[in-house]
Amino acid sequence: MKSYQIIIKEVAEVSEMELTFKPNVFFLFVSPNFPDPKKVVDFLRKTYPKAYLIGCSTAGEIVGSRLVDESIVLTAVQFEKSRLDQTCTVLDDHDMDSFKVGKYLSEKLRTPDLKHMFVLSDGLFINGAELVAGLTDEMDPSVGITGGLAADGQNFENTFVISNDGVHSKKVVALGIYGDAIKIGFGSKGGWDSFGLERLVTKSDKNILYELDGEPALDLYKSFLGEKASELPSSGLLFPLSLRENDNQEPVVRTILGIDEASKSLTFAGNIPEGSYVRLMKANIDRLINGAGESASLISQGSNEDTQIAFLISCIGRRLVLKQFVEEELEAVSEILGKNVLYTGFYSYGEIAPFSSFSPCTLHNQTMTITTFSE
Repeated sequence: MKSYQIIIKEVAEVSEMELTFKPNVFFLFVSPNFPDPKKVVDFLRKTYPKAYLIGCSTAGEIVGSRLVDESIVLTAVQFEKSRLDQTCTVLDDHDMDSFKVGKYLSEKLRTPDLKHMFVLSDGLFINGAELVAGLTDEMDPSVGITGGLAADGQNFENTFVISNDGVHSKKVVALGIYGDAIKIGFGSKGGWDSFGLERLVTKSDKNILYELDGEPALDLYKSFLGEKASELPSSGLLFPLSLRENDNQEPVVRTILGIDEASKSLTFAGNIPEGSYVRLMKANIDRLINGAGESASLISQGSNEDTQIAFLISCIGRRLVLKQFVEEELEAVSEILGKNVLYTGFYSYGEIAPFSSFSPCTLHNQTMTITTFSE
């Protein structure tokens, strides 16, 4: 595997790349404020017509153990021993049904030698939990699936995804990696603290929550937030919900994407099933940083010592809480995986990964999710 990385601050800088190999894929994590990313994508499509392009908009771009903004972090990779394939689709083509989107993508890439799918999705119009359910439906459980939901800073207005078709909203792209030469590791940990009473979800519709303990969900949630209620939905990133459907399930975190004053409802990045239980969560800076390190430890315990590239996808809510300490969670990862690894990634509206190598893929919010590759 060969790789090259550059931080692009202006469109013209993409032509300054000094590649000594022919990449077969470019990963692009793009600030929503970057001027005309389409020109960068068009240059790559024209100059490297045989390479795949995959990327998305962000709430901050990760390069090494640094967080950068207003940029494109571009990583060129040549998988020397593995076959690649890419497919993408538009949500409108599937009646905005996230499950159908996931199932379509997995069916397009599924072959006996498929080892991993790396998926990047629109971050606003998707139901991430349903997308994952579609991706994993009838998929061999030995196939890894990781990725994330595109972000738009703190704006929650427009996200986009990059594929060989260009730059588009309401889209999902998946990269398939094939063959026995590829070695993959992944881990996902949070570090948030639950508090207050556990409440029963008494009315919901997939990712829309209407009632908790028979009371309007939005009113109850606002009472938790106090003065922060006026800043919804962005302030909801600071107070996610811990969700469990049964006593045997490891809780997952759910983050608010939007609110509806008329129906007194909350819309989340993933499903909030009726009959499940939720608790409010709050941040502890030390635990968040430790959580990032624990995510890396899950990979190192799997003897993935020859890691060459690590993709870090962390939630925007973590960035908002950590503030000036945000790079400490990136450093916590690099201290465990090593300084010789090439790191890239972004801050997202949701993370797609198993908890560890032996658990099923799921949608996470407010976690540090890591995917490592080596050949």
